[in-house]
Amino acid sequence: MAAVSESSVAYPIPNDESTPTASTAARPRHVGPNIFPNFPVFTRLIGYAAQGEAVAIDDRTYNIKASYSQLLTDVLHVRNVLYGTLSADVLNRLWANEEVYFNLLAPASYEYAVAFLAILAIGGIIVPLSPALPEQEALYYVKTSRAVVMLSSTKNASSGRNIARAVSSTFNPGYQSIDIAPLIGRPPLRAADMLVSCDHFLDYHGAGLVIFTSGTTGPPKGALRRRSFIDGQATRIADLYALNRGDRVMHILPVHHATGIGTTFLPFLLSGACVEFHSSGFDPVKVWEHWRAKRLTYFSGVPTMYMRMMAHYETVLKNLPPHVAESYVAGARHFRQLLCGTSALPRPLADKWKALMGGRRILERYGTTEFSGAFTIPPGDKECPDGSVGKVMVGTDVKLSEGDQGEILVKSPFMFTKYIFDQAATEAAFDSEGYYRSGDIARKRGDYYFIMGRASVDILKSGGYKISALDVEREILGLDYVSEVMVVGVEDEEFGQRVAAAIVLKPDTINSLSLDRLRHELRSRLASYKNPTMLRVVPELRKTVTGKVVKKALKTELFPPNGHPDVQIWRTQTRPRL
Repeated sequence: MAAVSESSVAYPIPNDESTPTASTAARPRHVGPNIFPNFPVFTRLIGYAAQGEAVAIDDRTYNIKASYSQLLTDVLHVRNVLYGTLSADVLNRLWANEEVYFNLLAPASYEYAVAFLAILAIGGIIVPLSPALPEQEALYYVKTSRAVVMLSSTKNASSGRNIARAVSSTFNPGYQSIDIAPLIGRPPLRAADMLVSCDHFLDYHGAGLVIFTSGTTGPPKGALRRRSFIDGQATRIADLYALNRGDRVMHILPVHHATGIGTTFLPFLLSGACVEFHSSGFDPVKVWEHWRAKRLTYFSGVPTMYMRMMAHYETVLKNLPPHVAESYVAGARHFRQLLCGTSALPRPLADKWKALMGGRRILERYGTTEFSGAFTIPPGDKECPDGSVGKVMVGTDVKLSEGDQGEILVKSPFMFTKYIFDQAATEAAFDSEGYYRSGDIARKRGDYYFIMGRASVDILKSGGYKISALDVEREILGLDYVSEVMVVGVEDEEFGQRVAAAIVLKPDTINSLSLDRLRHELRSRLASYKNPTMLRVVPELRKTVTGKVVKKALKTELFPPNGHPDVQIWRTQTRPRL
């Protein structure tokens, strides 16, 4: 792509609520190469830049450290290059405040942060894509979002060009991929030289971000968030955890999902803290070593990560000489908070971490792609019962469909507005009162909520009983030889559904597991109707990039309708009367 001279760029004359009146029409608009649109995010970031050269982004994978001044300088340059690259038609749509979608293909990295903010600064809608997507699969997301351009990171530059070539030759001739790497690293501007427009405003409630659903229950849908999510949700999380400029978060989550964006990236960046990106893959050995250095104050993970971290601690670290083992424990206890989301943290695992952390628990929360927060455990809450995901977040309207139990129904200030270009799916997502139907089942005890699972896969009906798969999984994980478990309902003529368990055994424990042994050891933990009647021992359970087990697909793979020789089945026996 040819270099663009910023002096030749035609900056926008926005058609927004600040369009000049007769008394101001003769005034020149306040736009230019060093001027950001008027939006709280940019005002706040420039303020941090003015306070010194503290590191905003520490990209450990690509060895880039950038101050807030450097970050904003690069954001302006990428925004300006976009102005000089996009067609007149696209620019006119942006200037008319129409919804214009931009794909972002990048891992958690400095390049991602720059591109994310640059798309925001041009008034576009950010559509982050997984950098692990096969090129053919990526075409689905590009086509669904109807994006005009793709911004691609160093890691994904080649894939970006291939995808752009396929898109431009089929359904969007003007689509192209722009490499981010050549556009960053500009000489940093002084904070005083970066301005916020007095008359070019971004609509706070306009469309700002699309996050695709995980696709575990159907084709992924693009959930559209307002720009208020980018600022307001980040501020709400920052206030909840009292984030400040002295904080440093280890960011190891995907940045095309709600948690990686709305919990681990934006709240820390907009608090003046340091976001430390790690995108080379999760390795519990390396993470423990990094924790041991005691430079971090926050870590946000998913249950699979905490499970692997605890396994490494129990099998390796705690068997080291006492003073060495204690240094790792001290590293974990140095955190202000450990956070967990995307799915429930199994209680046996939560208890182990609570003991290791000296009585402090991992703070869980509950949200979805469509609304990022409904329940959370506030820091310092000593009344929260074990197994609970906390109380309703302030400002959020939540009810359960059957009173103190049932489907979680939500109205949230920062929830999604629609599934893009899918009116039928959008209408089906809400009930007659305008509550979003989450599809998840919970129960309430006092002010605290407990997740029972997803209605479609986690609520089993066996022998006339309604059973939470998560309750059964929790007890199975309490067995010392179980590493991972998935419980599903398998259709059956006798029971309606059988309680079926797929189990991954811990290494160096037992070589095999019979269904009889499993049922015997669960007898004191579970009611008889909850005890598994099918078992399959497997080497692993396939998961999404956010660590969720893909139950819907695995159910038919591991427990096929025609049976499988590795599946053990418990049969009821009718004994003759004597």
